Amino acid sequence: MLPLDIAAIGRPIRVLCIGAHADDIEIGAGGTLLTWLARDIKLDVTWCVLSGETDRATEARNSANAFLKNAHTASIELASFRDSYFPNESLALKEWFEALRARIAKPDLVFTHSKDDAHQDHREVSRLTWNAFRDQLILEYEIPKWDGDLGQPNSYVALTADTMKQKVELLHGHFPTQVGKDWFDQETFRGLARIRGMECRAQERYAEAFHVRKLLIR
Repeated sequence: MLPLDIAAIGRPIRVLCIGAHADDIEIGAGGTLLTWLARDIKLDVTWCVLSGETDRATEARNSANAFLKNAHTASIELASFRDSYFPNESLALKEWFEALRARIAKPDLVFTHSKDDAHQDHREVSRLTWNAFRDQLILEYEIPKWDGDLGQPNSYVALTADTMKQKVELLHGHFPTQVGKDWFDQETFRGLARIRGMECRAQERYAEAFHVRKLLIR
C-alpha cells in the first residue's frame, strides 16, 4: 500500500478516482488532488464517472480536465449508468468494476464514496469499489447533502486558502446545472472544509476529510 508521505515515492503515483455522478469526485477529493499537483507530485490519474455519459457529460469531462490539468497522465472515463438507480443495476455495475480492475494496473490509491453515504448510488459504488480493489489503499470521501449524513472521518488533507479558492471556483465554473441549487454554493463547500480544517488543526484553516477502513503502515 501507499506510504503515508506520498512525496517520498520516487515514481508517479497511480490514483483511481471513482464517482457516481458528475461533480462527486471534485467535491469530495478535488482539493486534495489540487494540493498534491501544486506540490509537483506526479500523479497518473484514472478518473471515472459512472453516470457521466448523460446530458452532463460535457460538464463532467471539462471539470475533470480542469482539476487534472497538471497531472502527469490523466484518463477520463464516463459510463452511462442511470442516476439514482444504481442498486437496481448492481449486476451491470459489478461487471463494469471487474472490467476496470482488469485494465487498470494496481492503483496506489483509490478515492471513492463513503459506505455510510445516504445516497443509494454512492453506497453501491463504495461497496463495489471495496469488492474490486480490496488490496489497495481506499480513501472514502464525503459529499454534503440535505440528508445530514456527515460522520466522523479519520483522515485529513490540509488545504491552503488558495487551493480552497481554486476548488470553489472550478466547481462553480464547470457545473452550471448545479449552481443555484440550495446546497451547491460557496458557503457549503467552505463551511465543511473549515470544520475539517479545525478538526485537524490545519495551518490555513481548511481541509478535506476521508474515511479509511484499512491502512497498512510499513
